[in-house]
Amino acid sequence: MSAKFLQLIGLAVCIVAIQICTQMTDSSYYLTQLTMTAYYSLLVIGLCMLIGYAGQISLGHAGFFAIGGYMSAFLTTHDFTAIKGEPFVAFLSKIGVLVVRKDVYGGELLAFHSWPACILSVCTVLIVAYVIGGPVLKLKGHYLAMATLGFGIIIYRIVVGTSGLGAADGISGVPGFTLFPGVVISGKGSGRILNYYIAWGVVIAGMTFLLNLISSRVGRALSAIHGAEDAAEAMGIPTANYKLKVFVLSAGFAAVAGILLTHFNGSIGPSEASVMKSVRYVAIVAIGGMTSLWGAVFMSLILNYFSLRGSFGTYDDAVFGVILVLIMLFAPDGLIRRQILIDLKYFFRRFAKKEAAL
Repeated sequence: MSAKFLQLIGLAVCIVAIQICTQMTDSSYYLTQLTMTAYYSLLVIGLCMLIGYAGQISLGHAGFFAIGGYMSAFLTTHDFTAIKGEPFVAFLSKIGVLVVRKDVYGGELLAFHSWPACILSVCTVLIVAYVIGGPVLKLKGHYLAMATLGFGIIIYRIVVGTSGLGAADGISGVPGFTLFPGVVISGKGSGRILNYYIAWGVVIAGMTFLLNLISSRVGRALSAIHGAEDAAEAMGIPTANYKLKVFVLSAGFAAVAGILLTHFNGSIGPSEASVMKSVRYVAIVAIGGMTSLWGAVFMSLILNYFSLRGSFGTYDDAVFGVILVLIMLFAPDGLIRRQILIDLKYFFRRFAKKEAAL
């Protein structure tokens, strides 16, 4: 049995153990924040793939998250009843893309089913990522960071200034995401445990895919690009093509995370598209170790959970900003990495020698 498979089993065991502990201690309400943390972790591992393996910084992933969430929220809450007689709308209703459901006031509305809305939202994000990724990824270093930051700001200003998207209030009344009959992603207390396992099941599926990708020929090519892009290009690796594909892939992870979290919360607001959200994701990847998916998941679990519990109070954004600065100054390779034990051993050995010399 491979070490990769054992690690995934270990993660699954930890997830089950946490749920059992919350049930035994009558604190299952913690599962709500842990479920939200899982969806944020899905975005983080996609971003870790982009930064740690393709070597491309992005300060605009909150924008992809928001596009997915907002589009799915709009499609599943917008009432198409006024145009239900139109041939195309009638066709969509006939094939089940549009369904009749109750709104928050008890009335009926004709809106998109969650699955078609999700597929359209993800495809839109992938197209947007592909279109902007082509020219943006030709930039390097701080120029690339500034370009992706600009994209994130554009998305934020669009959602804040568009009345159809709720402007500063966002979109509320988003229905649950019906995965299968009887299995719905929503924040209702009755489905808290089920939603917890669904969320972390999605994360495990994403981890499995990315770990297999890293172990493949593509993963080795990405490692070469990160190590020395010019040398990789000279060896015949199509660096531009690989970077673009990973950028689109990571945007897809962000879109899925945004969609599922929006349906779980039943709403989405402009804060999900803010620049500080993007900084937060980069900080988590940095502290977890740029090339460590496991480090990214572990730190996302800890930091996002405490943030969602309000442990940082009004200094929430400041905490993540400080973390990012400190990591870049003192541990640019992250804290969760194999070399950390060797570094600690070397540090204490030097300290012991200095004490002996005194």
